[in-house]
Amino acid sequence: MEKVKDCCCNEGCKCTQDLSEAQKISIIDDFINDYKSKEGSLIQILHAAQSIFGYLPIEVQIHIAKSLNKPLSEISGVVSFYSFFTTAPRGEYTIRVCMGTACYVRGGKKILDRIKDILEIEVGQTTADNKFTLELMRCIGACGLAPAISINDKVYKQVNPERLNEILTKYYE
Repeated sequence: MEKVKDCCCNEGCKCTQDLSEAQKISIIDDFINDYKSKEGSLIQILHAAQSIFGYLPIEVQIHIAKSLNKPLSEISGVVSFYSFFTTAPRGEYTIRVCMGTACYVRGGKKILDRIKDILEIEVGQTTADNKFTLELMRCIGACGLAPAISINDKVYKQVNPERLNEILTKYYE
């Protein structure tokens, strides 16, 4: 369990990727037992579960609801409210296109459209090879060097549509 609490993985816990579903549920149960008596721990528990599974399937939400003696509607409400949580498997890499004012004005929409064309997916979808998930962001914090995108934790600044193939190719190597 300590391995998951102190996990160094960024997107989806690689420490648990080879575990069975039952083993993953057992880790979540340990986490729930450690945190359920603490007020406001639901989000921490959901973060841990998503880190373990890579997303929050309904079966996991039901398990968490039963374990915390809470209605499923409360768990699902939190999951659907916060954009960080997802109920569908995500790609190995999450591309976030900044659509803040500076990025939008400087071509963010063109960047988004080009990524959608290259990857053949829409916002919120994952490529067929599970390599990329596409999302929008309000602001990356690189306004002076807009437009910007991020792929997992790496920020790319002054992106233009022609540069996208070069950027994405790096993730297939």
